[in-house]
Amino acid sequence: MSNHLLRLPPALKHRKFTLLWAGLFLSVAGSQMQLWALFWHIRSLSDQPIAVSGVGVARFVPILVFSLIAGLIADLRNRRKIMLATQSVMMLAALGLAVLTYLDIIRLWQIYLLTAIQAAAISFDNPARQALTANLVPKADLPSAFSLNSIAMTTGAVVGPALSGVVIAFAGQEFTYLFNACSYIGVLLALVLMGEVPQQQIASFNGQPGAIKFEAIKDGIRFIYRSPIILSSMLLDFLATFFSSANTLLPFVAQDILKVGAVEYGWLAGAQALGGVLAGLTLSQNSNLTRQGRLLLGAVGMFGLATIVFGISRSYLLTFAALVFVGGSDAVSTILRNTIRQIQTPDQIRGRMVSINQIFFMGGPQLGEIEAGLVAQAFGVGAAVVSGGIGCILAVGLTGWRWPQLWRYNGDEPVLAGG
Repeated sequence: MSNHLLRLPPALKHRKFTLLWAGLFLSVAGSQMQLWALFWHIRSLSDQPIAVSGVGVARFVPILVFSLIAGLIADLRNRRKIMLATQSVMMLAALGLAVLTYLDIIRLWQIYLLTAIQAAAISFDNPARQALTANLVPKADLPSAFSLNSIAMTTGAVVGPALSGVVIAFAGQEFTYLFNACSYIGVLLALVLMGEVPQQQIASFNGQPGAIKFEAIKDGIRFIYRSPIILSSMLLDFLATFFSSANTLLPFVAQDILKVGAVEYGWLAGAQALGGVLAGLTLSQNSNLTRQGRLLLGAVGMFGLATIVFGISRSYLLTFAALVFVGGSDAVSTILRNTIRQIQTPDQIRGRMVSINQIFFMGGPQLGEIEAGLVAQAFGVGAAVVSGGIGCILAVGLTGWRWPQLWRYNGDEPVLAGG
């Protein structure tokens, strides 16, 4: 029986993926430390919930502007080299936050500006990174690879927020940003060590190899439109995260409802990631996962239900437990969405698919942060969270009704031809 409890995940048998995955551990911890420290920082600069909406705007607008072209570039250019550039830009933006905070001259507009610069880099980084992952492991090991990526993300999201509270309390806000700047070195080193990675690239347009043509972007849009499984999973992602994106309100829950300090806030921020680690570790043991559509819809439904509990809770322990379930169900749905989309997409169009997808999976949370801030400003923090959870559950029902093929999706269906 012990042989079935824990074994080496299949994706870790591939050296280049293992290097990238290991680099993500340190980088994600730093990014999560910065993210939750940023929310706390904004709360210290303003007591208005609407202030957190500025972060949502700063993170969404660059993604909306750059995503489509970023995906095409990920299909035209070397994905590893793109990541070397994007990770460097994000490192410099984090360093800027650290310096301005240390000099005690930082203002809200500067936080928004540097956040927007990082978001612009992320809009190019995500398509390259997700498409690169599919180049590093065979198709059968993709569920394992994305589960391991989820573990890296969620483990960093446990360690980062927990450390952010301690660092803020005992060292200072600027050191959370400084740690994040240093953490990007892990991914940069992994990208250097892995060497070249073969990938299928777009054929030339009108005899101009690598020329950026709007027609190629339209090919990506048409491909998604022709694939109801990919389209429905993207819309589900957007609707669920739009309604249930209340993370930016956590400092207000911690300080104004639960009456706790920075250290306790850090543990609450890490609770979601703790659930995500447990879920990711379970799924990482599996290859050729079946009934993926039903698992996806069920996980998103649980995400909404746990969000409602989080919104009505007035107990620290119950809030912590609800956030663990929020994180676990979100991790399951993220792993399944990524697996479904990567398996159903030919390599030469993966970058464009991911770039269009990131408008949904990053646009939902960022616009959701704006919505949560506005609702919280008008009706209170609890009402904003609870109404979001209800909206998420309704989104699951609507998606399952409109696209019944998502419910029936098993995971071994044939792949559509690419553009």
